[in-house]
Amino acid sequence: MYKILNILKVAIYVIAILILTSCSSIKMRDSWVNKELIISHPKKVLIVGLTDNLTARKIFEEQLKTALNKRGIVAVESYDVFEPTFTSLKQTEEDIQNEMAKLTKDGFDTILISVVKGVDEKESYSGNRYMMDYYWKGFGLYYFLYQDAYLIDNYYERYKVYHIESSLYNLKGNNEKSLVWVASYDLVDPKKINSSVLNYVKAIIKSLEKEQIIPNEL
Repeated sequence: MYKILNILKVAIYVIAILILTSCSSIKMRDSWVNKELIISHPKKVLIVGLTDNLTARKIFEEQLKTALNKRGIVAVESYDVFEPTFTSLKQTEEDIQNEMAKLTKDGFDTILISVVKGVDEKESYSGNRYMMDYYWKGFGLYYFLYQDAYLIDNYYERYKVYHIESSLYNLKGNNEKSLVWVASYDLVDPKKINSSVLNYVKAIIKSLEKEQIIPNEL
């Protein structure tokens, strides 16, 4: 009996690892689209990743640019448009309005901006955070799987959840009513920047396609 339970435990752990590596670590919390703002598909989008992590910003803007290009949309990274001083120094409202005027003059019709709005510290069972506990009806198997909480130090592990918000603004209309779309996401315990950002970009694209703000991939 013990041998069977041990085999089950190993199998369950493998399945949990497969689920963890195959599923996106991005979860959409909510979204909103301005139904009153009639806008055709964006023609030229400025992508802005608002973060002090320059590597993450560059990867995000490049990957989102590639995804939009595949849908026939011209997309440009902010670090190719803004002067270094624009992002490194605090700007006044007038400075920002002047920059927006330049963008409009250069043919940009929309801006897609993404910003990390908060980070939460969480705690979970080490190694089994994604296991569906309620599937296990019997006490014996349940206790067998989780008895390590008594026996192993550091059984509980800490991880971070990043709360990220993305917004799409129309540059051609009234500045007071220019928000086209906004969505908030939870990025759970990112381990690698490339894969985490890629999953985030996929989530943004999926939402924009669903709302018919952008066309499907060509």
